[in-house]
Amino acid sequence: MRAASVVTVAALLGTLLAAPAAAAPVPRCGTGALKAGLGRVDPGAGQRYAPLTLTNRSGRSCWVYGYPGLVMIDGRGDALRTRTRREAATPRKVLLKPGSAASSRLHWTVVETGRETSCPASARLMIIPPDETAHLEIPFTATVCDDGRLDVTPLTR
Repeated sequence: MRAASVVTVAALLGTLLAAPAAAAPVPRCGTGALKAGLGRVDPGAGQRYAPLTLTNRSGRSCWVYGYPGLVMIDGRGDALRTRTRREAATPRKVLLKPGSAASSRLHWTVVETGRETSCPASARLMIIPPDETAHLEIPFTATVCDDGRLDVTPLTR
């Protein structure tokens, strides 16, 4: 009976060794793996909309989930008051193959509200990918009213 046990164990080990290795889990996209961009600004009745994209510039797949963080910067390099408001939507995990992008829609108003007598103009936009602390920067020449409010949707395909 011992000989049969040895054969069974040897056969099992042979099967395990011949099995393909488990694929490594796909990592979350870190800031260094991403490139940010802003699409065409769509104006209308004092409102502005633009797609913000995060593109995987690495050589392997990764994923993003959630909302980007945003900070407007003026022409002197100083941070402007930025109130990022997350639009109510359910975030989904977005798999990004090399070269593919996820996008979020930005919305802001150029109409003064409340006690505003003028709205600051930004020159650049700092983008913090979800769950990251490092940021990306892109040109963002926009006048944003309503005390610096930028509405943002979760990243999607």
